[in-house]
Amino acid sequence: MAKDSTKSKNQYRMPGKLWKLLKKHLPKPAKRPGPGRPRVSNRNVMDGIWHVLWTGCQWKSIQTEWFDVSSSVLHERFQTWQEQGLFEKLFKKIIQYYARECRIHWKWQSIDSMMSPAPLGGAKTGKNPTDRGKLGSKIHLLVDQLGTPLAIWITGANEHDKWSVDDLIVHIVAKRPHSEQHFCADRGYDFEDVHEIVSWQGYIEHIKHKRKRNEPKPACLIPGEKTFPARRWVVERTFAWLAKRRSVASRWCKKPQNWLAFVHMACADIVLGVISG
Repeated sequence: MAKDSTKSKNQYRMPGKLWKLLKKHLPKPAKRPGPGRPRVSNRNVMDGIWHVLWTGCQWKSIQTEWFDVSSSVLHERFQTWQEQGLFEKLFKKIIQYYARECRIHWKWQSIDSMMSPAPLGGAKTGKNPTDRGKLGSKIHLLVDQLGTPLAIWITGANEHDKWSVDDLIVHIVAKRPHSEQHFCADRGYDFEDVHEIVSWQGYIEHIKHKRKRNEPKPACLIPGEKTFPARRWVVERTFAWLAKRRSVASRWCKKPQNWLAFVHMACADIVLGVISG
């Protein structure tokens, strides 16, 4: 049992770079006069939250000896930090770090969504048309040329992807430069209002056309290329990375903001991986 506990504790620790970015925004604990049990270390709490992110386990299933913190303290501190916007700040800070270290590859951007079952329901869930009408939610991402998430949005599984395009573009966490930028999307976004939004935002659009029967194949408008380049795969790869975190692959949070906090942490970890190469 001791070996299993040690393995659990060492396997799930927030990476050091992420922790350095995060701890700067943690509120300083108030000094407690007189005797009493000392406050649990924020680092231990974050390692416990990281364990929940990766395993998708229930809060109460975490044993105190794994991280020297009880499950009730873990959940209480996670809820408090989420309400303070701490995990969203972490995501924004890692994007700023990415921009300094690697520069954001703005030229080619891709967009797509991922379905996640939501057995416990809650706000921003809906009947998934691809899963026999079971409750689910969607994660919508806009990524740069390397697959780095730049914008995150969540909706119910029954909401069409096209309604999230403007929300994603508006919520890009870094300021877009005034340069040539290409917007890639699959045929699920081939609607007139989406074309108008993308064009109005200054993008050169590459939205796969939904061809009707007997409709000729459209000509490629990119000089020197005979077909539209397949640059949408980077966002699909990012979703594959996200799905490895079980608290993201399945939504067990009734509150959408709690699930979004897990998504922000997962995306911050992915960005760190892109930086590390």
